[in-house]
Amino acid sequence: MKRHLIKASLFLLTFALLAGDADAQRTSRRRAAGGNTGNPPAQQDAGQGQATQQNNNPAPSGYNPYGNIPIEVDKSSVYNDSASRSLRQDGAVDKSSINERTPLPYEHLRYDDALFAEKVWREIDLREKMNMPFRYQGVDDNGSQTFIEILLRAVRNGEVTAFDPSNDRFTSPLDSVSIVNLTSGGGADTVPVRDINDPEKIVKYTVTQRSFDPNSVMKFRIKEEWVFDREASRMFVRIIGIAPLKTEYLPNGQERGSSPMFWVYYPDLRPTLAKFEVYNPKNMGMHRMTWEELFEARMFSSYIIRSTLDNPGNRSIRQMIKDPILALLEGENIKERIFNYEQDLWSY
Repeated sequence: MKRHLIKASLFLLTFALLAGDADAQRTSRRRAAGGNTGNPPAQQDAGQGQATQQNNNPAPSGYNPYGNIPIEVDKSSVYNDSASRSLRQDGAVDKSSINERTPLPYEHLRYDDALFAEKVWREIDLREKMNMPFRYQGVDDNGSQTFIEILLRAVRNGEVTAFDPSNDRFTSPLDSVSIVNLTSGGGADTVPVRDINDPEKIVKYTVTQRSFDPNSVMKFRIKEEWVFDREASRMFVRIIGIAPLKTEYLPNGQERGSSPMFWVYYPDLRPTLAKFEVYNPKNMGMHRMTWEELFEARMFSSYIIRSTLDNPGNRSIRQMIKDPILALLEGENIKERIFNYEQDLWSY
């Protein structure tokens, strides 16, 4: 008799457990099909409920993290290279014809006549005495006469195209935003302005843009090609591109090095350079040399940093020679070899 009672009790217990599992499965199915069951999201899924509450509670419109305190932009810190025109003739001589100057076209060089052709990269250091005209701080009717500002003005006005500084083959032009960032010293700083009577009270916030310092450009990099034309029996040199090098500093003020800001295709820049005169301390009258004439006449001091002459690895001189003095001597050696190639073709 006891065995029958025990078996009946076990049968009833098993039946109750199976019925509870079936009800639980039907309830979960109804939740999946019907969506919300009236329970809060935190009870449905504790792990996803917190993320759902965060995503469904965006910041209200018009929210100001500065507590509705006015914010002003300090426009005086923005770099401005524009120069106001003089309302009278600024000088005893009429120089209106300067804006009508055009450079002479290059002599055509045929590919079949190029007996010798090598590319050379140079750097112009503005701290050398011969390159001091590049740093002339004068202002004329056509703007500042510093060479970097002449170059930046031509880029900003759309007279020439600025290309990616990481590639000197002029493959990636910079967009308008990148061009504007060229004349900025970095990001913006938000500075609180406090009340004079209550230093703990903030009256407003001032957004100051870090301005660009043209004097931070102390070098220019030039890409050029030397070609010996056997039809004319002489060596030609053509500048291909120019890149300003911005000086980088460590937090302690020590100079870290320089990096190119952008590349400009020199033949596109020639019409602009023909309208700007070079500073000449000996003669400030008419018929001064233009920047285009200065580059064509090679009246600047530079040193070679890389060439395609006996350089299958396409490496710079400093990558092959660590000592700076020996690297300069190697650059002079490359210049001597190019010069001797033309001279050795003649017999006396």
